[in-house]
Parts: sequence; structure tokens; C-alpha cells
Amino acid sequence: MSARMAQLAGVLWDMDGTLLDSEKLWDIGVRELARELGREMTREVRHALIGASGADALRIMFTELGVDPHPEAVEAAGAFLEQRVTELMTGPIPWRPGAVEALEMVRAAGLPCALVTNTKRSLTELALETLGRHRFDVSVCGDEVPHGKPDPAGYLRAAQLLGLDVRDCVAVEDSVTGVAAATAAGCGVIVVPCEIPVPPDPARTHRDTLIGLSRDDLELCLRTRRQYAESRMC
Repeated sequence: MSARMAQLAGVLWDMDGTLLDSEKLWDIGVRELARELGREMTREVRHALIGASGADALRIMFTELGVDPHPEAVEAAGAFLEQRVTELMTGPIPWRPGAVEALEMVRAAGLPCALVTNTKRSLTELALETLGRHRFDVSVCGDEVPHGKPDPAGYLRAAQLLGLDVRDCVAVEDSVTGVAAATAAGCGVIVVPCEIPVPPDPARTHRDTLIGLSRDDLELCLRTRRQYAESRMC
């Protein structure tokens, strides 16, 4: 990092729990799925699902709830969950505090934007009816990369589509899984927890909400990441 000065070039946004308060809709879906599987969702398993890709979420559920993960059952569970969440996402989805204003601030600043989500494309398209497609230059969904978060593939793909160096981008995330993906990709990371805490880290910027987010905050996030990396090299 000391050999180059990162300049803010773009912003990469997570969706569920970061821009939209949609984790509560997923909560309904996964709890109903657990009951379909003859189990009750525990707090620990629910927290483990937050930020997970669809395939990982099903794997976690079957393993942690003690259900035999034979292919037919997993396929049926995936279909059930997609249908239920589709029903729940049909119509306006609540925003996270400050999210609309943060998106508008970034667009007004002329910064390229990407939506980077573990949610599959079909469901993301429903969410974009609330988010507004005009607010993003590109979007990358969990079923469009080889591996979802915590793998960095989604963030690397988004930066590539924008024609940017991922190290010059700031990712905005709410979950441990998403933060791991953005960090591994090399982004600056702003963490705004939603359903569960994210442990503090000096390489990241932590906020309570997106309310009042400014371009200066985004630039400070990149400087924080760079300074931390330089201190680790000393």
C-alpha cells in the first residue's frame, strides 16, 4: 500500500441489512423453512445464516438443525425458500436508516456505484424495484460468481465491471460474512451492523448508521485502510 496512494474511485454496496431492512424478510422465510423441515430455528443458527449465500445458508441449516442433506431435500428446501422470499419481497421493502440519502450523496458526487449481494438475481431484481436501478452502474449477485461471500469474487467482479482498481473502492457492509469478502478483495470497508455485531478492527471504519455519511467519510475509510496496512509493514 505504501507504494501507491489509493484515491476514492467507487462505492460497492451490500444490499440485505445494509441498504434494505430485508434481513427481517429472510428471517420469516428461514424460520418457516425450518418448520417445514420439522425443526425450530435457534438464535445461533439464525445468526450464522446472516450474510450467507443461498447454497451456504442451506448447508448451514441442514447441518446445524440435524437434517439429512440428501439432494432432493436440499433442492426442495431451496425452492421453498425462494418462493417464500419472493412473496415477501413483492412490494416495497423497508430501507435502512440513512440509506437513501447515502446513495444520493454518492451519485451526486459522481462516484460509480455497484450493488454486490449474495442474494440471487431473481430476488435482487425484486429488491431493485425499491432500491432504484438508476442508482447503480452495475450489480453482481450471488449466483453470478463462482463463490458467494465470504469469498471476494463478487467484489472483484464489481470493480472489474466498473473498470476500477478494487483497492480504490469502498465497500459498505453490515455482516461478518460480507466484511470478510470486502476485506479479502482489498476494498476499504465501512461497517454498519444490522442484525448482529461485527467485531471492531482498526483497518475498518465502523458506524452505527448510514445517516450523515459523506464523501469525506468514504475517503477517510481508504486512508484508514492504507495507514493500517503501512503500520503492519513496519
